Amino acid sequence: MIGQTGEVTSAPGPWSAPRADGPVHARVEIPGSKSLTNRALVLAALADGESRIEHPLRARDTDLMINALRTLGVGIEEGDSVWTVTPGPLHGGVIDTGLAGTVMRFVPPIAALGEAAVTFDGDDRARDRPMWTLIEALRQVGVVIDDAGRGRLPFTVRGSGSVAGGKVEIDASVSSQFVSALLLAGARYEKGIEVVHAGERGVVSAPHIEMTIDMLRRVGVEVTQPVPTTWLVAPGPIAAHDTVIEPDLSNAAPFLAAALVTGGEITVPGWPATTTQPGDTLRDLLTRLGGTVTVDEGELTVRGTGTIAALDADLRDVTELVTVVAALAALADGPSTLTGLAHMRGHETDRLTALRTEITRLGGAVTQTADALHITPQRLHGGVWRAYADHRMATAGAVLGLAVDGVQVDDIDTTSKTLPDFPGMWSRMLA
Repeated sequence: MIGQTGEVTSAPGPWSAPRADGPVHARVEIPGSKSLTNRALVLAALADGESRIEHPLRARDTDLMINALRTLGVGIEEGDSVWTVTPGPLHGGVIDTGLAGTVMRFVPPIAALGEAAVTFDGDDRARDRPMWTLIEALRQVGVVIDDAGRGRLPFTVRGSGSVAGGKVEIDASVSSQFVSALLLAGARYEKGIEVVHAGERGVVSAPHIEMTIDMLRRVGVEVTQPVPTTWLVAPGPIAAHDTVIEPDLSNAAPFLAAALVTGGEITVPGWPATTTQPGDTLRDLLTRLGGTVTVDEGELTVRGTGTIAALDADLRDVTELVTVVAALAALADGPSTLTGLAHMRGHETDRLTALRTEITRLGGAVTQTADALHITPQRLHGGVWRAYADHRMATAGAVLGLAVDGVQVDDIDTTSKTLPDFPGMWSRMLA
């Protein structure tokens, strides 16, 4: 596994990405959304009674969230397709965030409501992910946090039994998760919370904030947005509720991309008619990349011609799709430019540098700037594609392997972060 760009921390056996021997035709069922599942768990943990989550995702990130909430004293009963969440008195402990941004950012505002110390730590790479924005925001509303001045993991939240709440000013140009984290817990603060984005650059991944707001409103929380850079959550109860989790549309990206790469046809059932998931943007992006996209009775189908069109796109709001889009751009019929990517340096790895390094390693031509990738297709060859402990880097390598002999992904197991059986799903698609 590679914890940071270029830094090898362990060496699992590489996975040989299968080459497609013709157009791929398949129907692929995508498991539940990680973003929706972990938000649902947080809201259920803060609710005024027992809640149920139907068709949740079972993967590393959601397991980490379950364990974190259990550490705080929340009861979670896991059935095959339904989880039951029972809130309880919050207490202290040590929480392993792994590499899950939702755990390291969504849980500290909840821990602040307890009466004991809660220490957060995670994987090696997690210690490099930015946390200063959240730590300072919580301090603005009176929460005591010990971080030794690092602004990163590990740190300890020292709860006092309540949080005053009120106005906080943050810079949300690094991650929208800081906004969502405060909004999710804000109703439980004495004065609610008012989050103001005060950064010079715009908010990134705004659709994820809209997802958070939609879920809050569904459980009876009053949320308003008087201006685009300010969000207010009124203090009050969070209703016990039942939530049905949609398929993870972003995780459909590598499978749908297979239709474009091979000139085949992929169908994903259960595609929602309306959704707050940013992955729904795939319908537009894959059309612009040369595919034909249709939705019929809840099934989305993508058909490819075997030729991939070049793409110029601002992907600021949908950076979870960038790795697969970059792989497609490396196989396109002309140069592509992907912009709005600066904040991707703080994801599971520095994805800009990782994509440039790995596409170049296979013979591609990529120019990296502070905010963009410029990809000029070249004849690619086989080699080891490094995942950098990043699930989306790993699936991008699989996409390239459909068209290039001899691609090996060094750590395909990292896909278990959000897709518990990606290699099996990939093999079944090709079969």
